[in-house]
Amino acid sequence: MATHAERGMSAPPEVVFNTATDPDRAAAWLPESLRREGTQQRVEVVDADDMRARWTSDGDGWAADIDVEPADAGGARVTLDLSGPDHGLADEILANLAREVADNLTAG
Repeated sequence: MATHAERGMSAPPEVVFNTATDPDRAAAWLPESLRREGTQQRVEVVDADDMRARWTSDGDGWAADIDVEPADAGGARVTLDLSGPDHGLADEILANLAREVADNLTAG
């Protein structure tokens, strides 16, 4: 079973995509239940030009497909398809990602 979620973000698409694909920032936006001890999360940039990536986890059976597109006023539209046992977390993941992107913008 998979869950589909979408969210607009008021940051350039490249900033959103870079945040979403940076393994060092994953702990800030991936829910703890997806970062279980003893598992490793991996990100694969599926298409850098179209800003598409896929996160997976060893042993947990979940996957998150992320697609970032330009939106009005220089913002971004993020689409997330989450599958696996914790598929109900798609909205939470995008809310966490939006906070991490906003923190990144205000810090830099």
